[in-house]
Amino acid sequence: MIVYEKNLLNNLALVEEANSLESAGFISKEQKNLIKKELPAFKRQSNILVRLGFFLLGAFLYLSVCGVIALLGLTGSGSERTFFSICCYIFAAIGFTGAEILANQKYFGHGLDDAFILGALLNIGFAIAITTEGYEIQIALFVAVSSFFMYRRYLHLLSLLIFCIAAAAVLFFGMFEFGDIGKMILPFVAMLASAVFYFFTKRIINNLTAGYYYKGALLANSFCLILFYLSCNYLVVRELSVQLLDNEILPGNDIPFAILFYAFTFIIPVVYLVQALRTKDRIMLWISFLAIGFSIYTIRFYHSVLPIEVALTLGGLVLFAIAYFSIKKLKDKEEGLTFKPDRINNSNAILNAEALIIASTFGMKPEVKGPDSPMDFGGGGFSGGGSEGNF
Repeated sequence: MIVYEKNLLNNLALVEEANSLESAGFISKEQKNLIKKELPAFKRQSNILVRLGFFLLGAFLYLSVCGVIALLGLTGSGSERTFFSICCYIFAAIGFTGAEILANQKYFGHGLDDAFILGALLNIGFAIAITTEGYEIQIALFVAVSSFFMYRRYLHLLSLLIFCIAAAAVLFFGMFEFGDIGKMILPFVAMLASAVFYFFTKRIINNLTAGYYYKGALLANSFCLILFYLSCNYLVVRELSVQLLDNEILPGNDIPFAILFYAFTFIIPVVYLVQALRTKDRIMLWISFLAIGFSIYTIRFYHSVLPIEVALTLGGLVLFAIAYFSIKKLKDKEEGLTFKPDRINNSNAILNAEALIIASTFGMKPEVKGPDSPMDFGGGGFSGGGSEGNF
């Protein structure tokens, strides 16, 4: 199914491991470069800005080819309506063909391949929308199938993200087919589905033998966590019930099971936080922080307990106290959950930002050594330039 050579994928994993070891200080830069030189590799771009530039170049190339095809189709066909009904399928085929050609030339995560892969998926969505006259569940279904194929074929992580979103859309639009009953039980069905797929992807991660599927499984696992929280968040459920069921919630009234969703809004982030600390899961930890912040925003959205400036001040004090006592407790630990820097995932972004702020605040400039003066001064005892002994 994968178009790339397994040997090149294994080499890529070895190179990434060498980069981690070099950043942690276990091997030198020369050793890392030697490893890269000895291993055949893909044509890829690790710099996100360079990759974005190649993506724009690939998008321009893709649009140029599609424009030529459209021009030929409009001038050569007798019916413009017929051409417009099939043009997106032709453009999608061009995207698939371009992605296949670039993959055979060993382009992987380069930017050019991203343009053709995403362009093909976009045109698949437009084509199905035109054919089905905007039938949402069929659009989401075909996009989900196409994006999953793209991930399995090219190991394209953005395609897997599109698959996760499209699969969630299939679930939502499928529940809409059951009328008001389906819309009412949608939050619980979404929670159940995301929980099932979370444990399913977790099992895949634990039993994974091919390392090149790890990032994709981790992405799907993290998406399930986010979807589970949003499915039980009070703000999301209430606003969607207003939009989907056309229920006008009058003052003094509330949505069904409001207490349950209020409880979930705060219990789930705490569960995420405790589980992340217990399993040392960095991604779940960040998701828990974001969920806690969104839970606080949910309450502030409906209940203004304190003025905003007082709430921000108290929140800052609480966060400062938590950070202070956490650092004091963890700073001397050498293993497990610790405040020591991570040698493998070392990031100097905060230190660099701190140095930049200090330099810009105090107007510090790098010391510039001037040219040597032709006149040799010196020899004075305590005063008088050039004096020897006495003034």
